[in-house]
Amino acid sequence: MHKPNTRQGIDWGRAQAFAQAEREAFTRNNPRSAALAERAQQHLLFGVPLHWMRDWGTPFALHVDHASGAQVTDVDGHTRVDFCLGDTGAMFGHSPEPVARALAAQASRGYTTMLASEDAAVVGEQLASRFGLPFWQFAMSATDANRYIVRWIRAATGRSKLLVFNGCYHGTIEDVFVDLVDGRPVQRDSLLGQVHNLLEHTVVVEFNDLPALEAALADGDVACVLAEPVMTNIGMVLPAAGFWEQAQEVIRRHGALLVLDETHTISTGPGGYTRAHGLSPDALVLGKPVGGGVPCAVYGMSADLAERAMQAKHSAPPGHSGIGTTLTGNMLAMAAMRAALTEVMTSEAYDHMLAQAGQLARGLKEMISRYRLPWCVTQVGARVEFQFIPTPPVNGSEADRILDGELEHILHLGLLNRGVMITPFHNMMLISPCTQAADVESLLGALDQVLRQITTPS
Repeated sequence: MHKPNTRQGIDWGRAQAFAQAEREAFTRNNPRSAALAERAQQHLLFGVPLHWMRDWGTPFALHVDHASGAQVTDVDGHTRVDFCLGDTGAMFGHSPEPVARALAAQASRGYTTMLASEDAAVVGEQLASRFGLPFWQFAMSATDANRYIVRWIRAATGRSKLLVFNGCYHGTIEDVFVDLVDGRPVQRDSLLGQVHNLLEHTVVVEFNDLPALEAALADGDVACVLAEPVMTNIGMVLPAAGFWEQAQEVIRRHGALLVLDETHTISTGPGGYTRAHGLSPDALVLGKPVGGGVPCAVYGMSADLAERAMQAKHSAPPGHSGIGTTLTGNMLAMAAMRAALTEVMTSEAYDHMLAQAGQLARGLKEMISRYRLPWCVTQVGARVEFQFIPTPPVNGSEADRILDGELEHILHLGLLNRGVMITPFHNMMLISPCTQAADVESLLGALDQVLRQITTPS
């Protein structure tokens, strides 16, 4: 939908002409990707392994040949500096050497057995030390980890309801797809194939709204609040000063538990936003980057929750709990996580990432000011984003109003054609331990070239 307030300072006629020229250039310069896209169209829905791989604003899907460090090389031989990094899955770089070495060593020693290995004990110790929660379990994705921890908590508390913040995203766990529209909770209409009414068991309030949180918890029927410490998927929404300190007190006073999903906010530091800001969740979820990009996820619990969860399992009749899959905790994933936690996700790596992210944020702010655009820059550790609003949004509704997919696609395609990748929805960029100052300058230079073509001449 056309949102004029997001386009102040943009000459839309010039922007549309630029977009057409960029689409033509992309088509001309990527013939092998075009051929593979046509071939894949014969047997893959939408011509790609998952439909959102078409969300880059390109005329056809870009096809990758290989990725290493902070670079991705496509099948036509173009190498791009990667600030998308698999939307956090490769936040520590593509194929980090310790993880690649661990995978190679494990490859001839078995992939999956439905049994524990030594790596599992080491990973548990590392997670407990890093995040401050004593007990952990595993999943194949953050979606599954969120689904499983909610199931454990419902079983442990005897309560059925889940509370989320408007505009949240916690993977594809069905329970979270409830939004506020004009202040009224509604099931998200983009959710395909949903037949059960999510409003029966999901409560939604705005982020940063303490009175709404208090009111929603007052009936004492909410099992847990599932939240990112900083909202990220709708565009970054930072917590107001003191929000989490007060929110934690409100949640506990009403007998609910707090689950923090750190899958994206692990960009903050080695212990995520939770440890950096002294938060005390009852449970924590981390997916994507914890195995260096290998499919796996983890979720941790406090000692009290773990005891209640185990009691619930012991008290239940025999049979499938609805928690876990055959490949959960497989040896390949455990080897990857051990290497990532002990050798990749280090304090030294974060020092480098945060320094480069600071350089990027400063450069973006200077450029936005120079072009007199009413945009802001938000940073959460190694995660940086520019948003089409003068000051950062305070909740999901405000963040949603400033999304402009058409303008985003123009920017992203222009950057792709100039050797830079950023995340294909909103304007998010990640810094990896492999990202160098020259890479940051390449991004800033490419964005400068794009803005020069689409902004209103001064």
